[in-house]
Amino acid sequence: MKSIHAWNVGRWKDNALRVLAMGRTLVILMLLSVVFFVVLGLGGMAKNKLNSSPVSSMKGFAASVSSGFFMDMLGMEMPHLAKAKTSSSPTGEEMTTFMFQLLTGVNPQDPKTLVAAGVPGMATNSPVVLRKGSGNANIEAPEDYQPDAGTDDPAGGNDGHGGQAPDSSQTPDGGGASGSNPPPVNGGNDAGKKDTPANPPSKGSKSAGSGVLIYHSHPREAYNPLTGKESDNPNSSSPAKNVMNVGDIVASTLEKKGVGTIHEKKDYASLIKGYNWNFSYKYSRATVQAALAEHQSLQYLIDIHRDSQRHDKTTATINGVKYAKVYFIIGHENKNWKKNEAFAARIHAEFEKSYPGISRGVWGKDGGGGNNGEYNQSLSPNSILIEIGGIDNTQEELRRTATLLGNIVADLYWKDQKVQKVDASAKTNAGSTK
Repeated sequence: MKSIHAWNVGRWKDNALRVLAMGRTLVILMLLSVVFFVVLGLGGMAKNKLNSSPVSSMKGFAASVSSGFFMDMLGMEMPHLAKAKTSSSPTGEEMTTFMFQLLTGVNPQDPKTLVAAGVPGMATNSPVVLRKGSGNANIEAPEDYQPDAGTDDPAGGNDGHGGQAPDSSQTPDGGGASGSNPPPVNGGNDAGKKDTPANPPSKGSKSAGSGVLIYHSHPREAYNPLTGKESDNPNSSSPAKNVMNVGDIVASTLEKKGVGTIHEKKDYASLIKGYNWNFSYKYSRATVQAALAEHQSLQYLIDIHRDSQRHDKTTATINGVKYAKVYFIIGHENKNWKKNEAFAARIHAEFEKSYPGISRGVWGKDGGGGNNGEYNQSLSPNSILIEIGGIDNTQEELRRTATLLGNIVADLYWKDQKVQKVDASAKTNAGSTK
């Protein structure tokens, strides 16, 4: 009996030591995790305040690590994350992704969102895919970060449409942070007036009957091949190097198809005294409203941006030819967003039909991350934001996609014109028979 008792005590002692060792390890890991996220949080807040923090809010780390790395780890516990075969019904992968994101707010196809959710300044405006694009097999959300320091933007650049210096309190018309107001758009003394344009709208060659307005809330979003420099977030004041270049191609294509087009090329950083990129959508909203007031024929409003991801993710190859991919962004703070989504879906569908692989899908975003949550889309049901390419796309890749976009929009425009004429004729005939 004594030997049995001694053996049991020895076993209990060994078990207790193992538990203590495991507990000590867990405590150490927990403390290290807390310190890690505290440092990242402080760095993110410092970057938002100073825009010069050496800590990049995990953005550099997250961008350098493949999503596949995280997916391999999650796949060990979630078998359905493995790539599924094509099926007409929802696959296990798609259902797992949807339910996981619904319950946690994290996209398991892009686990970097788990880190973004807990790090200040790294939020991506809670993007949700509304229509999956064939050019986005892994269902990766748009990525938008503030420009790198040292580029040719003395005013501080733009914030992608997401930004990393969030404006925490948004007004319905795109106003600024709580307790503050943006400077008047024209830099004058009319702070009491809302949405004052920086200068009269620039006019397209057929502006008298213009049907399309192209503009840029973040006009200095640029492309590395066009600037001739290497940057994680290039920006430039030169229209030849930034998204205005792409807007010119779209506008020119529309004009060739007979669609009157206005291309607004305001550089708000140089036009507005006290410029603050947190108010980018406030400035562009004034521009759009002024254009609508002057040209009542305008029907389509297109805000052109670019994504912040690298070339391998923002480029499609079709029949051996490379194209810049596109994202369609819908602001969910607009109560009538479904109408805007329907318009974006028409363009998306044309890309999917004729040029599969170019569209990365239609995405919805809320009001987080330094924007007004609606991207001026409450101004028209045919107002959308389109990201064309990423920071590494070349002039030719951008030109090909911008030309395709112009042709698709022009075709949709003329189809709508025919429908409107038929409706107008039907109303006239109905009125004459009474």
